[in-house]
Amino acid sequence: MLNNSLAVWLIEKGCIVKDGIRLKNGIHEQLMSAYPSYHKFFSEIDGKCALYFWKTYPSPAHLENKTAEELTGELKERSKSFRKDKAELILDCVRNDGNTYRDYQESRDFITKGLVKDLEHQKAAMAEMDKEIERMLLCFDYKLTTMPGIGTAVASKLIAEIGDIRRFPNADKLARYAGVAPVKFSSAEKGKEQSSRQGNRQLHGLFYMLAVTMVAVPKSGRPNHPVFHAYYMRKISEGKTKSQALFCIMRRLVNIVFGMMKNKTEYREPVLQEEH
Repeated sequence: MLNNSLAVWLIEKGCIVKDGIRLKNGIHEQLMSAYPSYHKFFSEIDGKCALYFWKTYPSPAHLENKTAEELTGELKERSKSFRKDKAELILDCVRNDGNTYRDYQESRDFITKGLVKDLEHQKAAMAEMDKEIERMLLCFDYKLTTMPGIGTAVASKLIAEIGDIRRFPNADKLARYAGVAPVKFSSAEKGKEQSSRQGNRQLHGLFYMLAVTMVAVPKSGRPNHPVFHAYYMRKISEGKTKSQALFCIMRRLVNIVFGMMKNKTEYREPVLQEEH
């Protein structure tokens, strides 16, 4: 089945992601020795410009007699936004770090270059895999990516975990499957509700992550999703804890995702006025 194929692709992608983390950690260990101030060079250790630099200049000795103009010209070919002042910063940091030469430096450089090449291959494989996953998503004709906060990765995981949406007669059934249905206690804690710890924990985690994204407020001060954020704040003002209010958001998201998949419709702004 197509769902099973998508699940297999996601598992494989997860393995590749873990391998990428291992490679980046390896590069980090090498750079800590060769370039103590390397974190000032580039915003990301695995950016296109950064990888070229680590592979070409695995240690300061390879930068000997290199001018800021020359370095700028090289790196500008990899990133048009690269500026001369960044090249000057790199060379200044190298001078201020002093002598970082270590025993067996040539072997260390060889390891760094090898790690970078492997990481480049890993990133290329990830790009190809993402293209294939996007192609597979088109076969389902679901429009989950039209919803704010849901990209290709989240959409594919939701589809893989939910499977055939037709096996759920309504959103309540899907909520129970995802562990996003409250459990009522009628004994000593009469009237109390708690979120269920049963159900598909992977799917539960996806709805939790999506709910957090919906109510988050970036540094700009504008909520990622004003409607959900307002609903979240209203639940808190009614006396619910942050966890309980977030659970209400998760339950609403289940309804929306169920409707979008069941009817194969695009996202429509919800009206969240009724009580949970």
